[in-house]
Amino acid sequence: MRQLRRDFLPLDFSEQLRSNGMHSSIAVQADQSEDETRFLLGLADKNPEISGVVGWVDLRSPKLRQRLQHFSGFRKLCGFRHIVQSEPDDRFLLRDDFSKGVAQLSEFEFTYDILIYPHQLPDAVKFAQRFPQQKLVLDHMGKPAIRSGEIHAWASHIRKLAELPNVWCKVSGLVTEASHEGWKFRDFVPYLDVAFAAFGPQRLMFGSDWPVCLLAGDYASVQNIIEKYMQNFSELDREAVFGLNAERFYKREMSHK
Repeated sequence: MRQLRRDFLPLDFSEQLRSNGMHSSIAVQADQSEDETRFLLGLADKNPEISGVVGWVDLRSPKLRQRLQHFSGFRKLCGFRHIVQSEPDDRFLLRDDFSKGVAQLSEFEFTYDILIYPHQLPDAVKFAQRFPQQKLVLDHMGKPAIRSGEIHAWASHIRKLAELPNVWCKVSGLVTEASHEGWKFRDFVPYLDVAFAAFGPQRLMFGSDWPVCLLAGDYASVQNIIEKYMQNFSELDREAVFGLNAERFYKREMSHK
Protein backbone atom coordinates (compact mmCIF):
# COMPACT_ATOMS: atom_id res chain seq x y z
CA MET A 1 0.00 0.00 0.00
CA ARG A 2 3.07 2.25 -0.01
CA GLN A 3 2.14 4.16 -3.16
CA LEU A 4 -1.15 5.24 -1.57
CA ARG A 5 0.45 6.75 1.53
CA ARG A 6 0.45 10.33 0.33
CA ASP A 7 -2.05 13.07 -0.43
CA PHE A 8 -4.08 12.83 -3.63
CA LEU A 9 -5.74 16.16 -4.37
CA PRO A 10 -7.79 17.71 -7.20
CA LEU A 11 -4.73 18.94 -9.10
CA ASP A 12 -3.46 15.35 -9.33
CA PHE A 13 -6.84 14.11 -10.43
CA SER A 14 -7.57 16.83 -12.99
CA GLU A 15 -4.40 15.78 -14.84
CA GLN A 16 -5.70 12.20 -14.96
CA LEU A 17 -9.06 13.33 -16.30
CA ARG A 18 -7.65 15.56 -19.02
CA SER A 19 -5.14 13.00 -20.26
CA ASN A 20 -7.86 10.35 -20.53
CA GLY A 21 -10.49 12.43 -22.26
CA MET A 22 -12.77 12.78 -19.24
CA HIS A 23 -14.15 15.98 -17.79
CA SER A 24 -15.52 15.32 -14.31
CA SER A 25 -16.17 12.63 -11.75
CA ILE A 26 -17.92 11.72 -8.51
CA ALA A 27 -15.64 11.65 -5.46
CA VAL A 28 -16.42 8.77 -3.08
CA GLN A 29 -15.56 8.58 0.59
CA ALA A 30 -12.72 6.50 1.98
CA ASP A 31 -12.90 7.47 5.67
CA GLN A 32 -15.82 6.78 8.00
CA SER A 33 -16.18 10.35 9.24
CA GLU A 34 -18.24 13.44 8.65
CA ASP A 35 -14.97 15.38 8.69
CA GLU A 36 -13.94 13.73 5.44
CA THR A 37 -17.40 14.33 3.97
CA ARG A 38 -17.08 18.04 4.69
CA PHE A 39 -13.51 18.01 3.34
CA LEU A 40 -14.65 16.46 0.05
CA LEU A 41 -17.54 18.90 -0.23
CA GLY A 42 -15.12 21.77 0.30
CA LEU A 43 -12.91 20.46 -2.51
CA ALA A 44 -15.95 20.01 -4.75
CA ASP A 45 -17.02 23.61 -4.22
CA LYS A 46 -13.66 24.84 -5.48
CA ASN A 47 -13.06 22.29 -8.25
CA PRO A 48 -15.58 21.85 -11.08
CA GLU A 49 -14.08 18.50 -12.07
CA ILE A 50 -15.68 17.10 -8.90
CA SER A 51 -19.31 16.93 -10.01
CA GLY A 52 -20.56 15.36 -6.82
CA VAL A 53 -19.63 13.66 -3.56
CA VAL A 54 -20.65 10.36 -2.00
CA GLY A 55 -19.92 10.94 1.66
CA TRP A 56 -20.35 9.16 4.98
CA VAL A 57 -22.79 9.68 7.81
CA ASP A 58 -23.55 7.42 10.75
CA LEU A 59 -26.63 5.63 9.46
CA ARG A 60 -27.11 3.99 12.87
CA SER A 61 -27.24 7.26 14.78
CA PRO A 62 -30.44 8.18 16.65
CA LYS A 63 -29.79 11.72 15.37
CA LEU A 64 -29.56 10.65 11.75
CA ARG A 65 -32.56 12.66 10.55
CA GLN A 66 -30.96 15.86 11.83
CA ARG A 67 -27.71 15.01 10.07
CA LEU A 68 -29.51 14.25 6.80
CA GLN A 69 -31.38 17.53 7.03
CA HIS A 70 -28.06 19.27 7.57
CA PHE A 71 -26.36 17.57 4.63
CA SER A 72 -29.33 18.13 2.33
CA GLY A 73 -28.21 21.74 2.14
CA PHE A 74 -25.02 20.84 0.27
CA ARG A 75 -25.62 21.08 -3.47
CA LYS A 76 -22.97 18.58 -4.54
CA LEU A 77 -23.71 15.87 -1.99
CA CYS A 78 -25.27 12.93 -3.86
CA GLY A 79 -25.48 10.23 -1.23
CA PHE A 80 -23.60 8.08 1.23
CA ARG A 81 -21.51 4.95 1.58
CA HIS A 82 -20.51 2.77 4.50
CA ILE A 83 -17.49 0.46 4.21
CA VAL A 84 -19.48 -2.66 5.01
CA GLN A 85 -16.68 -4.93 3.73
CA SER A 86 -14.60 -3.96 6.78
CA GLU A 87 -17.29 -4.62 9.39
CA PRO A 88 -16.57 -7.62 11.66
CA ASP A 89 -20.27 -8.50 11.51
CA ASP A 90 -20.74 -10.26 8.15
CA ARG A 91 -24.50 -9.65 8.40
CA PHE A 92 -24.04 -5.91 8.93
CA LEU A 93 -26.20 -4.95 5.94
CA LEU A 94 -29.21 -6.60 7.57
CA ARG A 95 -28.82 -5.07 11.03
CA ASP A 96 -32.01 -3.37 12.20
CA ASP A 97 -30.29 -0.13 13.21
CA PHE A 98 -28.53 0.12 9.86
CA SER A 99 -31.70 -0.64 7.92
CA LYS A 100 -33.60 2.04 9.82
CA GLY A 101 -30.99 4.53 8.72
CA VAL A 102 -30.99 3.51 5.07
CA ALA A 103 -34.80 3.74 5.07
CA GLN A 104 -34.51 7.49 5.67
CA LEU A 105 -32.27 8.26 2.68
CA SER A 106 -34.93 8.28 -0.03
CA GLU A 107 -36.85 11.02 1.77
CA PHE A 108 -33.89 13.32 1.11
CA GLU A 109 -33.20 11.83 -2.36
CA PHE A 110 -29.81 10.52 -1.28
CA THR A 111 -28.29 7.48 -3.01
CA TYR A 112 -26.47 4.63 -1.26
CA ASP A 113 -23.29 2.88 -2.47
CA ILE A 114 -22.91 -0.79 -1.46
CA LEU A 115 -19.27 -1.73 -0.75
CA ILE A 116 -18.94 -5.42 0.10
CA TYR A 117 -17.01 -8.61 -0.55
CA PRO A 118 -18.50 -11.47 -2.62
CA HIS A 119 -19.51 -13.54 0.41
CA GLN A 120 -21.78 -10.65 1.45
CA LEU A 121 -23.70 -10.63 -1.85
CA PRO A 122 -26.55 -12.88 -0.63
CA ASP A 123 -27.29 -10.38 2.13
CA ALA A 124 -26.97 -7.54 -0.38
CA VAL A 125 -29.84 -9.09 -2.34
CA LYS A 126 -32.00 -9.25 0.79
CA PHE A 127 -30.92 -5.72 1.72
CA ALA A 128 -31.89 -4.31 -1.68
CA GLN A 129 -35.25 -6.09 -1.56
CA ARG A 130 -36.06 -4.19 1.64
CA PHE A 131 -35.77 -0.82 -0.08
CA PRO A 132 -37.41 -0.95 -3.52
CA GLN A 133 -37.65 2.86 -3.68
CA GLN A 134 -34.05 3.50 -2.66
CA LYS A 135 -31.44 4.07 -5.39
CA LEU A 136 -28.60 1.61 -4.72
CA VAL A 137 -25.35 0.98 -6.58
CA LEU A 138 -23.00 -1.97 -6.10
CA ASP A 139 -19.42 -0.75 -6.03
CA HIS A 140 -16.63 -2.60 -7.88
CA MET A 141 -19.01 -5.26 -9.26
CA GLY A 142 -19.04 -6.81 -5.80
CA LYS A 143 -15.28 -7.45 -5.92
CA PRO A 144 -15.24 -10.80 -7.77
CA ALA A 145 -12.36 -13.18 -7.08
CA ILE A 146 -10.62 -12.54 -10.40
CA ARG A 147 -7.23 -13.62 -9.06
CA SER A 148 -8.47 -17.14 -8.31
CA GLY A 149 -10.89 -17.33 -11.23
CA GLU A 150 -13.90 -18.23 -9.06
CA ILE A 151 -17.03 -16.96 -10.76
CA HIS A 152 -20.08 -19.21 -10.36
CA ALA A 153 -21.41 -18.18 -6.93
CA TRP A 154 -20.59 -14.52 -7.58
CA ALA A 155 -22.35 -14.61 -10.96
CA SER A 156 -25.48 -16.17 -9.48
CA HIS A 157 -25.79 -13.44 -6.85
CA ILE A 158 -25.05 -10.68 -9.37
CA ARG A 159 -27.92 -11.90 -11.54
CA LYS A 160 -30.29 -11.92 -8.56
CA LEU A 161 -29.24 -8.42 -7.57
CA ALA A 162 -29.70 -7.16 -11.13
CA GLU A 163 -33.31 -8.39 -11.13
CA LEU A 164 -34.07 -5.47 -8.79
CA PRO A 165 -34.60 -2.34 -10.90
CA ASN A 166 -33.46 0.03 -8.14
CA VAL A 167 -29.96 -1.51 -8.12
CA TRP A 168 -27.15 -0.31 -10.42
CA CYS A 169 -23.54 -1.45 -10.63
CA LYS A 170 -20.14 0.22 -10.97
CA VAL A 171 -17.68 -1.31 -13.40
CA SER A 172 -14.70 -0.45 -11.28
CA GLY A 173 -12.05 -1.80 -8.94
CA LEU A 174 -11.32 -4.85 -11.07
CA VAL A 175 -7.54 -4.58 -11.44
CA THR A 176 -7.02 -4.71 -7.69
CA GLU A 177 -8.96 -7.99 -7.55
CA ALA A 178 -6.72 -9.51 -10.24
CA SER A 179 -3.02 -10.35 -10.06
CA HIS A 180 -1.47 -6.94 -9.43
CA GLU A 181 1.66 -7.66 -11.41
CA GLY A 182 0.47 -9.84 -14.26
CA TRP A 183 -3.20 -9.28 -15.12
CA LYS A 184 -4.38 -9.51 -18.72
CA PHE A 185 -7.48 -8.13 -20.42
CA ARG A 186 -8.86 -11.65 -20.84
CA ASP A 187 -8.91 -12.08 -17.05
CA PHE A 188 -11.78 -9.62 -16.79
CA VAL A 189 -13.92 -10.69 -19.75
CA PRO A 190 -15.94 -13.47 -18.05
CA TYR A 191 -16.87 -11.15 -15.18
CA LEU A 192 -17.73 -8.26 -17.50
CA ASP A 193 -19.86 -10.64 -19.56
CA VAL A 194 -21.91 -11.46 -16.46
CA ALA A 195 -22.31 -7.83 -15.36
CA PHE A 196 -23.27 -6.53 -18.81
CA ALA A 197 -25.73 -9.37 -19.41
CA ALA A 198 -27.32 -8.90 -15.97
CA PHE A 199 -27.53 -5.13 -15.64
CA GLY A 200 -27.28 -4.06 -19.28
CA PRO A 201 -25.37 -0.95 -20.34
CA GLN A 202 -28.14 1.30 -18.99
CA ARG A 203 -27.47 0.41 -15.32
CA LEU A 204 -23.69 0.16 -15.37
CA MET A 205 -21.29 3.03 -14.78
CA PHE A 206 -17.55 3.22 -15.26
CA GLY A 207 -15.47 3.98 -12.19
CA SER A 208 -11.71 4.50 -12.12
CA ASP A 209 -11.21 3.63 -8.43
CA TRP A 210 -8.35 6.14 -8.62
CA PRO A 211 -6.03 6.36 -6.72
CA VAL A 212 -6.55 2.84 -5.30
CA CYS A 213 -6.15 1.43 -8.82
CA LEU A 214 -2.50 2.51 -8.67
CA LEU A 215 -1.83 -0.69 -6.72
CA ALA A 216 -2.26 -2.63 -9.96
CA GLY A 217 -2.36 -0.13 -12.83
CA ASP A 218 -3.31 3.45 -13.55
CA TYR A 219 -6.33 5.45 -14.68
CA ALA A 220 -5.59 4.85 -18.37
CA SER A 221 -5.21 1.08 -18.05
CA VAL A 222 -8.43 0.80 -16.03
CA GLN A 223 -10.32 2.86 -18.58
CA ASN A 224 -8.83 0.93 -21.48
CA ILE A 225 -10.18 -2.36 -20.14
CA ILE A 226 -13.76 -1.10 -20.41
CA GLU A 227 -13.10 0.78 -23.65
CA LYS A 228 -11.75 -2.42 -25.22
CA TYR A 229 -14.61 -4.53 -23.89
CA MET A 230 -17.18 -2.07 -25.27
CA GLN A 231 -15.53 -1.47 -28.64
CA ASN A 232 -18.39 -3.20 -30.49
CA PHE A 233 -21.16 -1.59 -28.43
CA SER A 234 -23.16 1.32 -29.80
CA GLU A 235 -21.98 4.87 -29.20
CA LEU A 236 -25.08 5.43 -27.07
CA ASP A 237 -24.20 2.48 -24.84
CA ARG A 238 -20.61 3.67 -24.45
CA GLU A 239 -21.75 7.19 -23.56
CA ALA A 240 -24.15 5.70 -21.01
CA VAL A 241 -21.49 3.67 -19.22
CA PHE A 242 -18.86 6.42 -19.36
CA GLY A 243 -21.02 9.25 -18.05
CA LEU A 244 -24.73 9.41 -18.77
CA ASN A 245 -25.64 6.69 -16.27
CA ALA A 246 -23.75 8.49 -13.51
CA GLU A 247 -25.72 11.63 -14.37
CA ARG A 248 -28.97 9.70 -14.12
CA PHE A 249 -28.12 7.85 -10.93
CA TYR A 250 -26.53 10.67 -8.97
CA LYS A 251 -28.60 13.44 -10.58
CA ARG A 252 -25.48 15.39 -11.41
CA GLU A 253 -24.60 17.10 -14.66
CA MET A 254 -21.34 15.62 -15.91
CA SER A 255 -19.52 16.17 -19.14
CA HIS A 256 -18.16 12.95 -20.66
CA LYS A 257 -16.44 11.58 -23.72
